[in-house]
Amino acid sequence: MRHQPKIIAVANQKGGVGKTTTVVNTAVGLAQLKHRVLLVDLDPQGNATMACGVDSRALDISACELLLSECDAREAIIKTDGIDVIGANTDLTAAELQLMDDDYPQQALKRQLAQVADDYDYILIDCPPSLSILTINALTAADSVLIPMQCEYYALEGLTSLLDTIKRVQQTVNPDLQIEGLLRTMFDGRNNLANDVAAQISEHFGDKVFTTVVPRNVKVAEAPSFGVSAIEYDHLSRGAVAYKGLASEIIRRNHGRN
Repeated sequence: MRHQPKIIAVANQKGGVGKTTTVVNTAVGLAQLKHRVLLVDLDPQGNATMACGVDSRALDISACELLLSECDAREAIIKTDGIDVIGANTDLTAAELQLMDDDYPQQALKRQLAQVADDYDYILIDCPPSLSILTINALTAADSVLIPMQCEYYALEGLTSLLDTIKRVQQTVNPDLQIEGLLRTMFDGRNNLANDVAAQISEHFGDKVFTTVVPRNVKVAEAPSFGVSAIEYDHLSRGAVAYKGLASEIIRRNHGRN
C-alpha cells in the first residue's frame, strides 16, 4: 500500500497570529519525535525559510519554480538539521500571477508534492496572510488546516472568511479537507479578554480546539533572528515546551483518527 504523508496547511489570512512560528516549531517538534518532515514555505515573505536557517534571498530553486513546474519537488528540497525545506522568497509573487494562466492553477502544489509523498510522514505548508491562489494551492494539496489564532477581540471575525474559503475548497477541489484544529497563540492568561475569547473559541469549535495553548514568550520571538526554531533556541522555554506539546497532540489525534 502506498505511503501517504499527513499534509497540514497552516493558514490564517490575519497577519501577526504566530502562523510562521507555528509551522516552524511544529515541524521541528514532529522531527524530534522521529518523524520525517517537509516544510513548504508558500509565503513570499520567506520568513519560515529564514527561520530554518536558509537565506531566502540566495535561493536558486524555490517554491516559485516548483509551482511553475520549472523543477521537480526533489530539486527544490533543502536539507537542514532535522527537517527538509522548500524555501520561498519574493519570486513567489510573480508565480502567483503566472499561475492564473494555468488551466488548473489551484492544483500545482498538489501535483508536485505527489512526487515526494513516499519520503515523508508530515508535510507542513506555511500559507501567506491572505486568501490568494497560493493559499488555495495549499488547501487543495492538504489533508487538513491548522488555524493559529490570537485570543483577541477580532479573532473570531477574521476566522469567518477563512472558514468560508475552506468550505469552497471542500465543495470544489478537495472534498476531504478537514480542520486539523484551532491553536490559541500568544496567550496571556492574566488578560481577561484573552480568557473570554479562549472560552468563546472552545464553545464554538469544541474538540477542534487544541488543548495546547502557546503562551506569549520572548524566546519564541527571539529565535527566528538566529535562524532556528524556539525549540532549538531554548528547549526549556515556555513557548518551546508548548510547541513540543502541540507536535505530540497532532500525532495522538492522527493515530486516533487512523
